[in-house]
Parts: sequence; C-alpha cells; structure tokens
Amino acid sequence: MALNNTYDARLVQQETAVGAGVQVLLLALIGTAIGMGPAGWLSGLAFAIATWAVLSRALHRSRLRSFGAANRVTLGRATLVGGVTALVADSFQSSPPVSLFVGLTAVALILDGVDGKVARRTGTSTPLGARFDMEVDAFLILVLSVYVSMELGPWVLLIGGMRYVFVAAARVWPWLTAALPPSTARKTVAALQGVLLLLAGSGLLPYAANFGVAALALGLLVWSFGRDVLWLYRTSRTEQAPAPRPVRELVAG
Repeated sequence: MALNNTYDARLVQQETAVGAGVQVLLLALIGTAIGMGPAGWLSGLAFAIATWAVLSRALHRSRLRSFGAANRVTLGRATLVGGVTALVADSFQSSPPVSLFVGLTAVALILDGVDGKVARRTGTSTPLGARFDMEVDAFLILVLSVYVSMELGPWVLLIGGMRYVFVAAARVWPWLTAALPPSTARKTVAALQGVLLLLAGSGLLPYAANFGVAALALGLLVWSFGRDVLWLYRTSRTEQAPAPRPVRELVAG
C-alpha cells in the first residue's frame, strides 16, 4: 500500500511538471511570434517556476491521490495567465499585439467558469482546488490592473492589490480569516473584474469610457470587500461579547 501511495504522489507531481513544460512552450511560441524581450521572458519563466514550486508543495502537503480533471483545467488556465503576464511585462518596452493579449485573457476568463463545474460534476471538489482557482483568478486580476494602469494611472492597481491587502490585513486582525457565507453578489463582482479590466485594456473604447469601466470595477470591488469586512467585524464582535447573565444570578449578585 505504501508503494501505491508513493506512486500516486509522484504521478500527481508529474502533472505539475508537465504544466510547467507547457508554460515554457507557450512562452516560446509567443516569443517567436512577437519577438518578446527579456522582461517578458523573465516574467513568464518566473511565473512558471513559482507556480510549479508552490503547487507541488501544496500537493505534497494535501496528499491528493489524483490531480483531478478540474485542477487540470485550472492548471491550463494558469498557463494562459503566465502568457498574459509575459505580454504585460513585455509591454513596458513595446506594445504587444492587442489581439493576442485579448485572446489569451478571454480564454482564461472563460475557463474560470469551467473548472468549478467540472469539479462539481466529477465530485472532485477539494480545498486545494478551490484555493488554486482563487489564486489564479487573483493574479490574473493583478496583472490586468497593471496593464490598464499604464494608460489610466496607478489608481487602477487598487483593483488588483485589494485582495492581497486583505490577506495581509488578516495577519494583523485574525477575525478577517473567518468563513464568509455564500454570496452570489460576491461571485458576480469577482467575475466582472476580469471582464471589465479586459474591456478597459482592449483599446476598443475611448479614454473616457475606459476610465469609467475601470472606475466601475473598482467601485464594485470596494462595495463587495467593504460589505464582507463589515460582516466579519460584526460577527467577531458578537462572538466576543459576554453572554447575558441569568436573571436569578443578576438578582443574587
């Protein structure tokens, strides 16, 4: 039995290595097509190595016996995000083809709704898979906000950085780590961030419209985070409040 467990663990780890290899292949294709500079290559390779290292460690700690179809979809989406990261980094030196940027980002956003459905239909939903999906989403939003900020200004970085600020704040105020109730509004706002940022960065709209689209994305995100933080704060205060003393105890006291 121990030998089977070891074999399964190695097989799962091999899938992350294959994902890293596909990421390098995608970078090679992009580099050949557009003549990508050093910044794009370094950023894309750094993303591939970091994804492989972090995911491999997480898989080792979770001891999953199978990587799962849903995680494969997320890993494919992460590969596309690595390509988008390389294009955005390269855009500091030269503008990447808008069609390539929009195409890779659009497919990554579409696949965001696929991995969850696959996990539910196959009964393979896991905490690791949910976290992997969330981290890929968050990083894509961060990269898109960097790209859009080059035209609209640094305030757009608040969109991509808000989730990481929340995580950092949770280290100071542990009550922020409590589980939130399910919310369709929260999921909708999260899904809209990528769509709105892609629209603002596609170059299809005039400057004023792009500014309005990005501002809408930021406003929705501030509302969503603010609502959740307020709920967490109120819940923590309720849990910390002392229970009311019985009437007899109050009289006796």
